[in-house]
Amino acid sequence: MWYWYLTGEQRAPFPKEWQIALAVQHKFHRYFPGSPRCLECGTPMRGIGSLLLRPGSKPASFSSRICSSCEVTARKEEAGAEVFLSMLFADVRDSTPLAERSGTAEFQSLINKFYKQTSKVLVEQNAMVNRLMGDQVSALFVPRFAGKDHPKIAFQAAKDILHVTGHGQPSGPWVPVGVGLHTGTAFVGVVGSSDSVNEIAVLGSAANLCARLSSQAAAGEILISEDTVKAGQLDVTGLERRTLELKGINHPVNVRVFKT
Repeated sequence: MWYWYLTGEQRAPFPKEWQIALAVQHKFHRYFPGSPRCLECGTPMRGIGSLLLRPGSKPASFSSRICSSCEVTARKEEAGAEVFLSMLFADVRDSTPLAERSGTAEFQSLINKFYKQTSKVLVEQNAMVNRLMGDQVSALFVPRFAGKDHPKIAFQAAKDILHVTGHGQPSGPWVPVGVGLHTGTAFVGVVGSSDSVNEIAVLGSAANLCARLSSQAAAGEILISEDTVKAGQLDVTGLERRTLELKGINHPVNVRVFKT
């Protein structure tokens, strides 16, 4: 289920009863107007059709392409799949001294603004907003939601994040942010218990590498792994090359550096 959920591809044919149920569901839901529609069940998530068919229906907490009802179903599956995807981690730089200078209330307001602005960018680029934690935002660009050009989409999202946080402006950023990008194979799925607390997480060495890249990115920088450059055939003409030794990664990592 999860491989289909993330890629739109089937490793094995669905059971016949699933195929029939999905076909009937999508055909029935087409009669109810509204947009956008859930990729999984076809339910309109806005408009009159949403009110008539499924009152309270809305986009999932992590993606605008899936409805909240399908998210609940997915979270009940204590499983996941290894998929080829692009990952983005964005960190607020020097958050500890920033918090000390700002005071608790002001710093909380700043971080909330950071979450809202970056989440909006990521949702617009069809990312799965994976985690909002502390001073970091992470997102997954999987083929089914972001498309086959997910490395390019992730790079554009990273640039948009720097833009909305004020990097490149004469007055400087309103919050200093560094971003890491990496493309590779990772496990994406539900971690925890379906009966209590769980989350949709990304696990594996590729995810760890991306997190390390973001921790090394200075304010206003995007560190792009060579794997992302190659997978997305990105135009990196003129971008600085760096070779990094990252904690927990047992080999040098080559990156390109985008600066505002």
